[in-house]
Amino acid sequence: MISIEKIDNLITVAVIGEFTLDDFKQFEDQVLYQFRFGGEANVLLDWRDMVSYTVDVAWEEIKFMREHGSEINRVAIVTDDQWQAWSAWVSNLFTDSEVVVFSDYDEAKAWVMA
Repeated sequence: MISIEKIDNLITVAVIGEFTLDDFKQFEDQVLYQFRFGGEANVLLDWRDMVSYTVDVAWEEIKFMREHGSEINRVAIVTDDQWQAWSAWVSNLFTDSEVVVFSDYDEAKAWVMA
């Protein structure tokens, strides 16, 4: 399950439990809407309560970042999980965006909004 909040060009996504393909499609729709009507986006991903994600989500994330990564300015990921941090690093290979992993939510939010 995900929760999405949009303020100006910042899209905040909190993942709770398993991150599914349906959840990713909701995220994707919100980001694409921002691109069409508001321009470049910054994204704050809160993965602290994410338990797992499906393989199809990982594949869709790579495809999405390859196609739209240049339209995302900054991505802040909040997690303490080393595998999730590694996944963020791999995603960074497919985008021109600045992607930074944080363990503190407030630091991540301040950085992504700067």
